[in-house]
Amino acid sequence: MDPTPIDPCEFASQVSSWLTGGADADDVVVSCRVRLARNLAEFPFAARLEEERAQELCERVRPVLDAAALDGETRWLPMEQTEPVLRLVLRERHLISRDLAPVEEACPVPAGRAVAFGETEGTSVMVNEEDHLRIQTLESGFQLDSTLAAAVELDRFLEERLEFAFTRELGYLTGCPTNVGTGLRASVMLHLPGISLVRSELEKVFTAAQRTGLAVRGLYGEGSRAAGDFFQISNQVTLGRDEESLIDDLRALVPVIADFERKVRAALLDDQRAALTDRVTKSLGVLRTARSLATDAALAHLSNVRLGHTLGLVRGPGLELLNALGVQVQKGHIQALNPRAPGEGLLDPSERDSLRAGLLRKHLA
Repeated sequence: MDPTPIDPCEFASQVSSWLTGGADADDVVVSCRVRLARNLAEFPFAARLEEERAQELCERVRPVLDAAALDGETRWLPMEQTEPVLRLVLRERHLISRDLAPVEEACPVPAGRAVAFGETEGTSVMVNEEDHLRIQTLESGFQLDSTLAAAVELDRFLEERLEFAFTRELGYLTGCPTNVGTGLRASVMLHLPGISLVRSELEKVFTAAQRTGLAVRGLYGEGSRAAGDFFQISNQVTLGRDEESLIDDLRALVPVIADFERKVRAALLDDQRAALTDRVTKSLGVLRTARSLATDAALAHLSNVRLGHTLGLVRGPGLELLNALGVQVQKGHIQALNPRAPGEGLLDPSERDSLRAGLLRKHLA
């Protein structure tokens, strides 16, 4: 079976379904994600898996993933057969992790690593990352229950056809001890520009999360930093707890943080309306006229405009467009949307900054 051909430029120009907005609490909650870590009983863990066995595992699981018809039809991409730009685009769209495949041209990708996903990108499976299978589902807004239900449905389909490493005492066995048990990691991505403006309030969010066994991370999860005022809140340990109790922690805390963010926004609007309006309109002006913009600057200005949109301070760009631009202004997408001829090499940072500004002017002017 051949891998699914994907044109990076065409792929980068599309928008993932979970970025469309219009879901519950989407003024603050961007998306929900559920990930299940699973390993096949007849293979060593991924860290001890030789390349030949890794390829054998791929051959074992691909027909099953094809039969699962992810989002209608499964796309299969072996990492060693994808170019670095496409791998970076996949990472920016949260379909693969930095551990599955390096994006540097000088770093070869070990054989036997792949990702399978559907057309809407709401369901995906990484193969041979830290675990043999990383099942992931994504939905827009605060739809945690349906996100979990979709992951569990795919997990059951796979478990009927594959034997997972499991014991009655410990549950599902995983490459990292913190995932043993359910193998579940649930996270919610929040846009917190109001709280971010008041550092002491942001520290309160971090403290509240830690007290309930949750972690606050950056835009791409563990090891990443916050960008554009986006934060992920997720569970840290799965051993000894069932899926419902883990999800209950997020069900309880996320609405509290979302309400807190709305109160801070309302207070800023009441007390500093002129300054806030000035901040938002200046950002929109920069995005509409700039000739060069770095990634962090673009994300910061988009964050301000997103805040202005939810508060009714600006007209024009809606959440769907702002969410899409938040992905498309990043390094991999800019490169993919402006491909070079063979032999011309990658874009340098100054070229990307110029093209990024052009993309924003095109959509916002």
